[in-house]
Amino acid sequence: MLFDLDDTLWPIVPVLERAENLLHDWLAAHAPAVAERYTIDMLRARRQALMQAEPRYRIDLWGLRHATLCEAFRQVGADIARVDQAMAVFSTARSAVTPFEDVLPGLLRLNARLAVGSISNGFADLQAIGIAHHFQASIAAHRFGRAKPDPQIFHAACAALAVQPQQAVYVGDDLLLDVQGAQNAGLRGVWMNRFGRSLTADIHPDAVCTTLHELERWLLDPIGP
Repeated sequence: MLFDLDDTLWPIVPVLERAENLLHDWLAAHAPAVAERYTIDMLRARRQALMQAEPRYRIDLWGLRHATLCEAFRQVGADIARVDQAMAVFSTARSAVTPFEDVLPGLLRLNARLAVGSISNGFADLQAIGIAHHFQASIAAHRFGRAKPDPQIFHAACAALAVQPQQAVYVGDDLLLDVQGAQNAGLRGVWMNRFGRSLTADIHPDAVCTTLHELERWLLDPIGP
């Protein structure tokens, strides 16, 4: 059993909003020229532009934020050596997630029956979050060098768990990256639809769940997996 992380095991939007606010507060205190020149929205727009210009940043989201801050610091003549401190502030806040209430008990039960792993295009720190022990393997796109929906990242996770793709189930919230990506790699793809989103006509998940409890019921269904 393999899991996506953001918006599958915890809500990510409030986490990112808080992290970006804390980062901007830190900039105001320690690099005021940067904070005065660049709003949160301006930095976000610059990241989007840089991602379009340099496709490697679609995989390395940590590197994307770091590069954007370096550019901002250079533009105003701020001490670029402080960018790593700024990134540490953001990264710490980025890992201050609150799992959905079904996640920790669900992972405990699943670990008693299955090998469990994760694949993420983001850069959540499972050690800092305190749940790394629930996963026998964790593949992050920025370290692996390829991102979902590339089949290679799914195959690498399967290999790390010593299972064949056809023996694995991948659970995620994104229909294209997670469900279709997993299916194209030979895994079964389960859509974790926690936010009442609509299913598209061209993607057909092997199952649709809103919690890990529903996922477990599907696993136990003799006509399910």
